[in-house]
Amino acid sequence: MIANTDGGSHGGGPGVLSWLAALRGGNGVGESLDRALEATRRRLLEDQHPDGYWVGELEGDTILESEYILLLAYLGRERTEDCAKIARYIYEKELPGGGWAIYPGGPVDLSGSVKAYFALKLVGVPTDDPVMERARRWILELGGAQACNSFTRFSLALLGQMSYDECPCVPPELALVPARMNFSLYAMSSWTRTILVPLSILSAFKPVRPLPPERGVAELFRDDLPRQPARRTARTFTWTNFFLAVDRGLKWFESWAPAWLRKPGISAAHRWMLEHFEDSDGLGAIFPPMISTVIALDCLGYDRDSTLVRWALNHLEDLCIEEGETIRLQPCVSPVWDTAIATIALADAKLPDFHPALLRAARWLLRNEVRTPGDWQKRRPGVEPGGWFFQFQNAKYPDIDDTAMVLLALHRTALADDPAVRAATRRGIDWMLAMQNRDGGWAAFDADIDNEILTKVPFADHNAMLDPSCADITARVLEVLGGLGHRADHPAVARALDYLWRAQEPQGCWYGRWGVNYIYGTWQVLLGLRAIDFPMDDPRAARAADWLESVQQADGGWGESCASYDDPTWMGQGAPTASQTAWAVLGLLAAGRTRSQAVRRGVQYLLDTQQADGTWDEDSFTGTGFPRVFYLRYHLYRVYFPLMALARYRAAAGRLTQSPHQASRIPALPRPLEI
Repeated sequence: MIANTDGGSHGGGPGVLSWLAALRGGNGVGESLDRALEATRRRLLEDQHPDGYWVGELEGDTILESEYILLLAYLGRERTEDCAKIARYIYEKELPGGGWAIYPGGPVDLSGSVKAYFALKLVGVPTDDPVMERARRWILELGGAQACNSFTRFSLALLGQMSYDECPCVPPELALVPARMNFSLYAMSSWTRTILVPLSILSAFKPVRPLPPERGVAELFRDDLPRQPARRTARTFTWTNFFLAVDRGLKWFESWAPAWLRKPGISAAHRWMLEHFEDSDGLGAIFPPMISTVIALDCLGYDRDSTLVRWALNHLEDLCIEEGETIRLQPCVSPVWDTAIATIALADAKLPDFHPALLRAARWLLRNEVRTPGDWQKRRPGVEPGGWFFQFQNAKYPDIDDTAMVLLALHRTALADDPAVRAATRRGIDWMLAMQNRDGGWAAFDADIDNEILTKVPFADHNAMLDPSCADITARVLEVLGGLGHRADHPAVARALDYLWRAQEPQGCWYGRWGVNYIYGTWQVLLGLRAIDFPMDDPRAARAADWLESVQQADGGWGESCASYDDPTWMGQGAPTASQTAWAVLGLLAAGRTRSQAVRRGVQYLLDTQQADGTWDEDSFTGTGFPRVFYLRYHLYRVYFPLMALARYRAAAGRLTQSPHQASRIPALPRPLEI
């Protein structure tokens, strides 16, 4: 029998009812929940910056530290004390059996291990060190350095370990292709765009810092395999083979083209880069293009002590975190995202909407609204700028996910009816509606970036050439629209629902593009459905809730490994984490299963595993950068998501004990605003 919104009989029973009653009665269960909420609420308040924002560490894998050392080696600075501290961090992150992974518990990653080995060797770690020996064995077993991805090949070529002929050609002339063309820069994802433009300058100039043989990594290449990985398909006429032929043609063109013929493309790429430096914490405000920016400026003749090169290096240095004898790097920073979610969680935890912390957060968010043009306008000309970005400064790249989360946060504070908030809400909603894709869903940064042919180009092996619709962002937009009173009869909502039903997996869950993985996608869709008053006893919604219950683990928690992006058998499977348990509980609450055993056990898991400081231990990466390539650990996920889950459970359970027939609901936006 499917549960009704009051909990029904799905997974319930006397034990659950008595547990709910205990919350109302003020005995140990209710007191434990109150103490847990207070401890986490206090911790979040302590972590707020005086300016009003929250920002937690954003952790990636050792590719960040390795690439930074390789950049400094190109500049001749690999023997500095900072490089030694970064190398020490890389060294300590080696897997027990050797090599380096791209997420905790993951397998050895070839490209990441090649970069880590090279970085350590450049800093002075001898090749007979056990860490180096173990890594070298893995690298050779996995195909050698010649089997690395495209971006690693450029790093090797930069330091003379590989020819640029063995790297894919990235022509700067891409900057000359009109935006309306399906193979222009603006047909690619925003992050690919920012990566490729400086990389194209590097590809054209082919800079090399030669190293003595003893400092190179010739020992990582296998003599029995070709240096250029064979990527041709068996069928003659495929897009992959077409682009490989184009790549060969471009390299032939480069071999004879005079400088004057290439100057327009290089100049266009140069101008594009300079224009995108404005109002940004580095190009794109993310690590990969920030690294390439330094090299591109060097190629273009900027002095290494010039203002621009110093600006680029300073933004990289801002990503460094020094702790004891180590330095690690972040891929970017996440203040807007963290501030919005922390605000929502604190409001859920009954912090008064006029509390100074919430008002400071709301005012800080308002100050960071985007009011200037961005790349997105190439696909949506004539639309008024609005929305929010992820970092401190990234005005060219507001994104739909942050915009939706910020709007949810602003309307949980006493400033909800302030004219400035209402105006920003109107702009944000208008912008998001304009950014809806032709398939009915929403992507992250742009609209209709879905030309699958581009995934076949030789430099597309970072698995992120496109920015297509995804269930998690689509559902978050529904959550905002539902809070403003829109229902399934709204044209944008109806189209989004059609997209979500097409995207639902046979098991009932949804793929999570920006969080790991099916647990993330599924909880967010359930929240979006609840916000628009979609009937949660609909078989499609019920299947999603059933799936969440089916993957709950014996200890009451939920967990999912990044391996689920590679292998569907890992769907919903992995070591339990606080953030993923919170997502599952939130999803089931949205599905109306407050009385279920699964929710009770999930809440108990969070209570049992909370630390004295109000946080939870969480070493797993539960955030997603590029599926199968780059994952993230948001250090505040283990704080504000469990707080949100416990607070919403407290509210829903309290309503149930007052009136068994009252439906549990998540908090929604006020609904008087007309858009």
